[in-house]
Amino acid sequence: MGRLTGGDPSLLRRINSSVVLRVLRDSPPLTLTDLARLAGLSRPTVEGVVEGLIEVDLVAECAPEEGETRKQGRPARRFRFRAEAGHLLGIEIGPHRVTALLSGLDGKVLAAGSREVAQSADADERLERFWLVVADVLEEAGVARGSLRAVGVGTPGIVEADGTVRLGTALPEWTGLRLGKRLRRSFDCPVLVENDANAAAVAEHWQGAATESDDVVFVLAGLSPGAGALIRGRLHRGFGGAAGEIGALHLLGRGAPPEQLLSTTDKPLQPLDQRAMTAVFDRAGQGDVRAREAVERFVERLVHDVAALVLALDPELVVIGGWAAGLAGVLDPLRRELTRFCLRPPRVVLSRLGEAAVATGALRLALDRVEEQLFAVEVEAAVR
Repeated sequence: MGRLTGGDPSLLRRINSSVVLRVLRDSPPLTLTDLARLAGLSRPTVEGVVEGLIEVDLVAECAPEEGETRKQGRPARRFRFRAEAGHLLGIEIGPHRVTALLSGLDGKVLAAGSREVAQSADADERLERFWLVVADVLEEAGVARGSLRAVGVGTPGIVEADGTVRLGTALPEWTGLRLGKRLRRSFDCPVLVENDANAAAVAEHWQGAATESDDVVFVLAGLSPGAGALIRGRLHRGFGGAAGEIGALHLLGRGAPPEQLLSTTDKPLQPLDQRAMTAVFDRAGQGDVRAREAVERFVERLVHDVAALVLALDPELVVIGGWAAGLAGVLDPLRRELTRFCLRPPRVVLSRLGEAAVATGALRLALDRVEEQLFAVEVEAAVR
Protein backbone atom coordinates (compact mmCIF):
# COMPACT_ATOMS: atom_id res chain seq x y z
CA MET A 1 0.00 0.00 0.00
CA GLY A 2 1.24 3.47 -0.82
CA ARG A 3 1.56 6.52 1.37
CA LEU A 4 -1.63 8.47 2.04
CA THR A 5 -2.21 12.05 3.12
CA GLY A 6 -5.10 13.53 5.03
CA GLY A 7 -6.57 14.98 1.83
CA ASP A 8 -6.49 11.75 -0.15
CA PRO A 9 -10.08 10.89 -1.19
CA SER A 10 -9.21 7.19 -1.10
CA LEU A 11 -8.10 7.31 2.53
CA LEU A 12 -11.32 5.93 4.01
CA ARG A 13 -11.47 3.13 1.49
CA ARG A 14 -7.87 2.21 2.19
CA ILE A 15 -8.54 2.11 5.93
CA ASN A 16 -11.60 -0.09 5.33
CA SER A 17 -9.55 -2.38 3.09
CA SER A 18 -6.92 -2.76 5.77
CA VAL A 19 -9.54 -3.63 8.39
CA VAL A 20 -11.33 -6.16 6.18
CA LEU A 21 -8.10 -7.80 5.05
CA ARG A 22 -6.87 -8.23 8.62
CA VAL A 23 -10.17 -9.80 9.71
CA LEU A 24 -10.04 -12.26 6.81
CA ARG A 25 -6.40 -13.08 7.49
CA ASP A 26 -7.17 -13.94 11.12
CA SER A 27 -10.42 -15.86 10.52
CA PRO A 28 -11.75 -18.90 8.69
CA PRO A 29 -13.74 -18.17 5.50
CA LEU A 30 -16.49 -15.64 6.20
CA THR A 31 -19.74 -14.54 4.60
CA LEU A 32 -20.20 -10.86 3.80
CA THR A 33 -22.62 -10.57 6.72
CA ASP A 34 -20.18 -12.07 9.21
CA LEU A 35 -17.31 -10.07 7.78
CA ALA A 36 -19.28 -6.82 8.10
CA ARG A 37 -20.08 -7.63 11.72
CA LEU A 38 -16.48 -8.43 12.65
CA ALA A 39 -15.08 -5.44 10.77
CA GLY A 40 -17.68 -3.03 12.16
CA LEU A 41 -18.64 -1.84 8.68
CA SER A 42 -21.81 -1.83 6.61
CA ARG A 43 -22.46 -4.79 4.33
CA PRO A 44 -22.40 -2.69 1.12
CA THR A 45 -19.06 -1.18 2.17
CA VAL A 46 -17.59 -4.60 2.86
CA GLU A 47 -18.89 -5.96 -0.45
CA GLY A 48 -17.15 -3.17 -2.35
CA VAL A 49 -13.91 -3.62 -0.41
CA VAL A 50 -13.90 -7.39 -0.96
CA GLU A 51 -14.35 -6.99 -4.71
CA GLY A 52 -11.34 -4.68 -4.76
CA LEU A 53 -9.24 -7.16 -2.77
CA ILE A 54 -10.23 -9.94 -5.16
CA GLU A 55 -8.96 -7.83 -8.07
CA VAL A 56 -5.48 -7.60 -6.47
CA ASP A 57 -5.48 -11.35 -5.65
CA LEU A 58 -5.42 -10.95 -1.87
CA VAL A 59 -8.90 -12.41 -1.33
CA ALA A 60 -10.68 -15.32 -3.01
CA GLU A 61 -14.26 -16.56 -2.98
CA CYS A 62 -14.60 -20.06 -1.57
CA ALA A 63 -16.36 -22.79 -3.51
CA PRO A 64 -19.56 -24.03 -1.80
CA GLU A 65 -18.98 -27.05 0.40
CA GLU A 66 -20.41 -30.34 -0.82
CA GLY A 67 -24.01 -30.69 0.30
CA GLU A 68 -24.25 -27.06 1.44
CA THR A 69 -27.76 -25.63 0.91
CA ARG A 70 -29.90 -22.69 1.96
CA LYS A 71 -33.64 -22.34 2.14
CA GLN A 72 -33.45 -19.28 -0.13
CA GLY A 73 -31.48 -21.05 -2.84
CA ARG A 74 -27.75 -21.08 -3.41
CA PRO A 75 -25.39 -20.91 -0.39
CA ALA A 76 -24.14 -17.58 0.97
CA ARG A 77 -20.86 -16.50 -0.59
CA ARG A 78 -17.83 -16.96 1.64
CA PHE A 79 -14.42 -15.35 1.28
CA ARG A 80 -10.90 -16.11 2.50
CA PHE A 81 -7.50 -14.44 2.68
CA ARG A 82 -5.14 -15.72 -0.04
CA ALA A 83 -2.07 -16.68 1.99
CA GLU A 84 -0.65 -18.16 -1.21
CA ALA A 85 -0.59 -14.72 -2.88
CA GLY A 86 3.01 -14.37 -1.71
CA HIS A 87 5.66 -16.13 0.33
CA LEU A 88 8.19 -15.36 3.05
CA LEU A 89 11.56 -16.80 4.02
CA GLY A 90 13.11 -16.93 7.49
CA ILE A 91 16.75 -18.06 7.50
CA GLU A 92 19.40 -18.68 10.15
CA ILE A 93 23.05 -18.45 9.07
CA GLY A 94 24.86 -20.06 11.99
CA PRO A 95 28.26 -21.53 12.83
CA HIS A 96 27.30 -25.13 11.98
CA ARG A 97 24.27 -24.96 9.74
CA VAL A 98 22.06 -22.80 7.54
CA THR A 99 18.34 -23.32 8.19
CA ALA A 100 15.39 -21.95 6.23
CA LEU A 101 11.63 -21.76 6.79
CA LEU A 102 9.20 -20.90 3.98
CA SER A 103 5.68 -19.65 4.68
CA GLY A 104 2.71 -18.06 3.02
CA LEU A 105 1.49 -14.57 3.88
CA ASP A 106 -0.14 -15.96 7.03
CA GLY A 107 3.21 -17.06 8.50
CA LYS A 108 2.32 -20.77 8.45
CA VAL A 109 5.36 -22.84 7.51
CA LEU A 110 5.08 -24.67 4.19
CA ALA A 111 8.60 -26.06 3.92
CA ALA A 112 11.78 -26.27 6.00
CA GLY A 113 15.33 -27.18 5.16
CA SER A 114 18.82 -27.21 6.65
CA ARG A 115 22.36 -27.75 5.41
CA GLU A 116 25.41 -28.37 7.53
CA VAL A 117 28.45 -26.11 7.18
CA ALA A 118 31.85 -26.27 8.86
CA GLN A 119 32.47 -23.67 11.56
CA SER A 120 35.74 -22.87 9.78
CA ALA A 121 34.02 -22.20 6.43
CA ASP A 122 34.71 -18.81 4.86
CA ALA A 123 31.98 -16.33 3.95
CA ASP A 124 31.62 -17.50 0.35
CA GLU A 125 31.22 -21.14 1.34
CA ARG A 126 28.68 -20.26 4.01
CA LEU A 127 26.67 -18.17 1.56
CA GLU A 128 26.81 -21.00 -0.96
CA ARG A 129 25.03 -23.14 1.64
CA PHE A 130 22.53 -20.29 2.07
CA TRP A 131 21.56 -20.40 -1.60
CA LEU A 132 21.37 -24.19 -1.63
CA VAL A 133 18.97 -24.16 1.32
CA VAL A 134 16.83 -21.47 -0.31
CA ALA A 135 16.62 -23.59 -3.46
CA ASP A 136 15.74 -26.65 -1.36
CA VAL A 137 12.71 -25.12 0.36
CA LEU A 138 11.42 -23.35 -2.76
CA GLU A 139 11.58 -26.62 -4.69
CA GLU A 140 9.94 -28.58 -1.88
CA ALA A 141 6.99 -26.18 -1.79
CA GLY A 142 6.83 -25.64 -5.55
CA VAL A 143 7.27 -21.89 -5.14
CA ALA A 144 9.08 -19.54 -7.53
CA ARG A 145 11.61 -17.10 -6.11
CA GLY A 146 9.61 -14.26 -7.67
CA SER A 147 6.75 -15.07 -5.29
CA LEU A 148 8.79 -13.97 -2.26
CA ARG A 149 7.55 -10.80 -0.58
CA ALA A 150 10.23 -10.54 2.14
CA VAL A 151 13.24 -12.45 3.48
CA GLY A 152 14.41 -12.37 7.11
CA VAL A 153 17.91 -13.50 8.10
CA GLY A 154 19.29 -14.11 11.59
CA THR A 155 23.05 -14.37 12.13
CA PRO A 156 25.65 -13.92 14.88
CA GLY A 157 27.25 -10.52 15.31
CA ILE A 158 26.45 -6.85 15.69
CA VAL A 159 24.24 -6.07 12.70
CA GLU A 160 23.66 -2.55 11.45
CA ALA A 161 20.33 -1.36 10.04
CA ASP A 162 21.43 -1.92 6.44
CA GLY A 163 22.44 -5.53 7.13
CA THR A 164 26.17 -4.94 7.48
CA VAL A 165 27.82 -7.12 10.13
CA ARG A 166 29.87 -4.56 12.02
CA LEU A 167 31.41 -7.20 14.28
CA GLY A 168 31.00 -10.95 13.97
CA THR A 169 33.64 -13.03 15.74
CA ALA A 170 31.67 -16.31 15.66
CA LEU A 171 32.02 -16.79 11.90
CA PRO A 172 35.15 -16.42 9.73
CA GLU A 173 35.21 -13.36 7.45
CA TRP A 174 31.94 -12.11 8.95
CA THR A 175 33.16 -8.82 10.47
CA GLY A 176 32.56 -6.03 7.99
CA LEU A 177 30.54 -8.26 5.65
CA ARG A 178 27.85 -6.30 3.80
CA LEU A 179 25.50 -9.23 4.12
CA GLY A 180 22.29 -7.37 3.42
CA LYS A 181 23.66 -5.83 0.23
CA ARG A 182 24.99 -9.17 -1.06
CA LEU A 183 21.69 -10.94 -0.48
CA ARG A 184 19.53 -8.18 -1.95
CA ARG A 185 21.23 -8.59 -5.31
CA SER A 186 19.40 -11.88 -5.83
CA PHE A 187 15.99 -11.11 -4.32
CA ASP A 188 13.30 -8.82 -5.75
CA CYS A 189 11.96 -8.12 -2.28
CA PRO A 190 13.09 -6.63 1.05
CA VAL A 191 15.87 -8.54 2.86
CA LEU A 192 16.06 -7.94 6.63
CA VAL A 193 19.23 -9.01 8.47
CA GLU A 194 19.14 -9.23 12.27
CA ASN A 195 21.32 -10.48 15.12
CA ASP A 196 20.48 -14.10 15.92
CA ALA A 197 19.61 -13.54 19.60
CA ASN A 198 17.32 -10.65 18.65
CA ALA A 199 15.58 -12.84 16.09
CA ALA A 200 15.16 -15.62 18.66
CA ALA A 201 13.63 -13.17 21.15
CA VAL A 202 11.07 -12.16 18.53
CA ALA A 203 10.32 -15.83 17.84
CA GLU A 204 9.71 -16.73 21.49
CA HIS A 205 7.34 -13.77 21.81
CA TRP A 206 5.47 -14.88 18.68
CA GLN A 207 5.21 -18.64 19.11
CA GLY A 208 7.38 -19.75 22.03
CA ALA A 209 7.79 -19.36 25.78
CA ALA A 210 7.15 -15.60 25.87
CA THR A 211 3.76 -15.29 24.16
CA GLU A 212 2.20 -13.91 27.36
CA SER A 213 5.00 -11.46 28.20
CA ASP A 214 6.04 -8.17 26.61
CA ASP A 215 9.17 -7.46 28.67
CA VAL A 216 11.48 -10.34 27.83
CA VAL A 217 15.18 -11.17 27.71
CA PHE A 218 16.17 -14.10 25.52
CA VAL A 219 19.63 -15.53 26.24
CA LEU A 220 21.36 -17.40 23.43
CA ALA A 221 23.66 -19.43 25.64
CA GLY A 222 26.76 -20.85 24.06
CA LEU A 223 30.40 -20.17 23.38
CA SER A 224 29.93 -16.41 23.64
CA PRO A 225 26.44 -15.78 25.02
CA GLY A 226 24.29 -13.08 23.50
CA ALA A 227 20.86 -11.77 24.37
CA GLY A 228 17.88 -10.17 22.71
CA ALA A 229 15.44 -7.97 24.60
CA LEU A 230 11.85 -6.96 24.05
CA ILE A 231 10.62 -3.89 25.89
CA ARG A 232 6.84 -3.50 25.86
CA GLY A 233 6.74 -6.00 23.05
CA ARG A 234 9.20 -4.15 20.83
CA LEU A 235 12.69 -5.32 19.97
CA HIS A 236 15.39 -3.24 21.65
CA ARG A 237 18.45 -3.15 19.40
CA GLY A 238 20.28 -0.24 20.99
CA PHE A 239 21.76 2.77 19.16
CA GLY A 240 24.05 0.72 16.93
CA GLY A 241 22.56 -2.77 17.14
CA ALA A 242 24.90 -3.92 19.93
CA ALA A 243 22.38 -4.26 22.78
CA GLY A 244 22.59 -7.60 24.59
CA GLU A 245 26.19 -8.53 23.73
CA ILE A 246 26.79 -9.92 27.22
CA GLY A 247 29.48 -12.27 25.94
CA ALA A 248 31.86 -9.30 25.83
CA LEU A 249 31.66 -8.58 29.56
CA HIS A 250 34.81 -10.58 30.30
CA LEU A 251 36.71 -8.07 28.15
CA LEU A 252 36.12 -5.50 30.89
CA GLY A 253 38.55 -7.34 33.13
CA ARG A 254 35.95 -9.29 35.06
CA GLY A 255 37.72 -12.60 34.70
CA ALA A 256 39.09 -15.30 32.47
CA PRO A 257 38.11 -15.63 28.80
CA PRO A 258 35.93 -18.62 27.75
CA GLU A 259 38.89 -20.73 26.62
CA GLN A 260 40.26 -20.63 30.18
CA LEU A 261 36.91 -21.02 31.90
CA LEU A 262 36.22 -24.28 30.10
CA SER A 263 39.73 -25.69 30.23
CA THR A 264 40.18 -28.99 32.05
CA THR A 265 43.97 -28.68 31.93
CA ASP A 266 46.50 -25.97 32.69
CA LYS A 267 46.25 -24.74 29.09
CA PRO A 268 43.39 -22.85 27.36
CA LEU A 269 40.81 -24.99 25.59
CA GLN A 270 41.77 -25.08 21.91
CA PRO A 271 40.15 -25.15 19.48
CA LEU A 272 37.37 -23.32 21.29
CA ASP A 273 34.24 -24.45 19.44
CA GLN A 274 30.88 -26.00 20.20
CA ARG A 275 32.18 -29.55 19.78
CA ALA A 276 34.94 -28.99 22.35
CA MET A 277 32.51 -27.35 24.77
CA THR A 278 30.03 -30.18 24.42
CA ALA A 279 32.79 -32.69 25.17
CA VAL A 280 33.60 -30.85 28.42
CA PHE A 281 29.94 -30.94 29.48
CA ASP A 282 29.70 -34.63 28.58
CA ARG A 283 32.75 -35.48 30.71
CA ALA A 284 31.29 -33.44 33.58
CA GLY A 285 28.12 -35.51 33.36
CA GLN A 286 30.21 -38.66 33.60
CA GLY A 287 31.80 -37.47 36.84
CA ASP A 288 35.10 -36.00 35.64
CA VAL A 289 36.11 -33.63 38.47
CA ARG A 290 38.01 -31.08 36.39
CA ALA A 291 35.30 -31.02 33.73
CA ARG A 292 32.69 -30.46 36.43
CA GLU A 293 34.71 -27.54 37.78
CA ALA A 294 34.93 -26.07 34.27
CA VAL A 295 31.17 -26.35 33.80
CA GLU A 296 30.55 -24.70 37.17
CA ARG A 297 32.78 -21.78 36.12
CA PHE A 298 30.90 -21.49 32.82
CA VAL A 299 27.48 -21.50 34.48
CA GLU A 300 28.63 -18.97 37.08
CA ARG A 301 29.82 -16.61 34.34
CA LEU A 302 26.57 -17.08 32.45
CA VAL A 303 24.38 -16.25 35.42
CA HIS A 304 26.45 -13.17 36.27
CA ASP A 305 26.19 -11.93 32.67
CA VAL A 306 22.43 -12.48 32.64
CA ALA A 307 22.07 -10.77 36.03
CA ALA A 308 23.75 -7.64 34.65
CA LEU A 309 21.19 -7.46 31.86
CA VAL A 310 18.28 -8.20 34.17
CA LEU A 311 19.33 -5.42 36.55
CA ALA A 312 19.42 -2.97 33.65
CA LEU A 313 16.13 -3.95 31.99
CA ASP A 314 13.96 -5.48 34.76
CA PRO A 315 12.23 -8.00 32.45
CA GLU A 316 9.25 -10.07 33.46
CA LEU A 317 10.71 -13.17 31.85
CA VAL A 318 14.11 -14.61 30.91
CA VAL A 319 14.14 -17.33 28.25
CA ILE A 320 17.24 -19.52 27.93
CA GLY A 321 17.94 -20.90 24.46
CA GLY A 322 20.88 -21.99 22.35
CA TRP A 323 22.75 -25.25 22.70
CA ALA A 324 23.26 -24.75 26.47
CA ALA A 325 19.48 -24.74 27.00
CA GLY A 326 19.48 -28.53 26.86
CA LEU A 327 22.16 -28.95 29.50
CA ALA A 328 21.06 -30.09 32.94
CA GLY A 329 21.70 -27.71 35.79
CA VAL A 330 21.52 -24.36 33.99
CA LEU A 331 18.11 -23.17 35.21
CA ASP A 332 18.42 -23.75 38.95
CA PRO A 333 21.74 -21.89 39.39
CA LEU A 334 20.44 -19.08 37.21
CA ARG A 335 17.26 -18.70 39.25
CA ARG A 336 19.22 -18.86 42.49
CA GLU A 337 21.77 -16.25 41.42
CA LEU A 338 19.16 -13.88 39.99
CA THR A 339 17.37 -14.04 43.32
CA ARG A 340 20.62 -13.00 45.02
CA PHE A 341 21.57 -10.20 42.64
CA CYS A 342 18.28 -8.74 41.39
CA LEU A 343 15.82 -6.53 43.22
CA ARG A 344 12.91 -8.25 41.47
CA PRO A 345 13.94 -11.63 40.08
CA PRO A 346 12.22 -12.51 36.78
CA ARG A 347 10.76 -15.86 35.85
CA VAL A 348 13.31 -18.06 34.07
CA VAL A 349 12.25 -20.70 31.54
CA LEU A 350 13.75 -22.72 28.70
CA SER A 351 13.06 -21.93 25.06
CA ARG A 352 10.13 -23.78 23.54
CA LEU A 353 11.42 -23.40 20.01
CA GLY A 354 14.90 -24.80 20.53
CA GLU A 355 17.06 -24.88 17.40
CA ALA A 356 14.23 -23.40 15.31
CA ALA A 357 14.14 -20.13 17.28
CA VAL A 358 16.43 -18.00 15.12
CA ALA A 359 14.91 -19.00 11.77
CA THR A 360 11.39 -18.61 13.22
CA GLY A 361 12.23 -15.10 14.43
CA ALA A 362 13.67 -14.23 11.02
CA LEU A 363 10.40 -15.40 9.46
CA ARG A 364 8.45 -13.20 11.87
CA LEU A 365 10.56 -10.19 10.90
CA ALA A 366 9.76 -10.86 7.24
CA LEU A 367 6.08 -11.18 8.11
CA ASP A 368 6.20 -7.88 10.00
CA ARG A 369 7.54 -6.14 6.90
CA VAL A 370 4.78 -7.56 4.71
CA GLU A 371 2.11 -6.66 7.26
CA GLU A 372 3.34 -3.07 7.19
CA GLN A 373 2.59 -3.05 3.48
CA LEU A 374 -0.73 -4.90 3.70
CA PHE A 375 -2.31 -3.36 6.78
CA ALA A 376 -0.62 -0.08 7.71
CA VAL A 377 -2.19 3.16 6.56
CA GLU A 378 0.07 6.18 7.00
CA VAL A 379 -1.80 9.42 7.51
CA GLU A 380 -0.18 12.84 7.38
CA ALA A 381 -1.94 15.96 8.56
CA ALA A 382 -3.32 17.86 5.59
CA VAL A 383 -2.98 21.16 7.44
CA ARG A 384 0.51 22.48 8.11
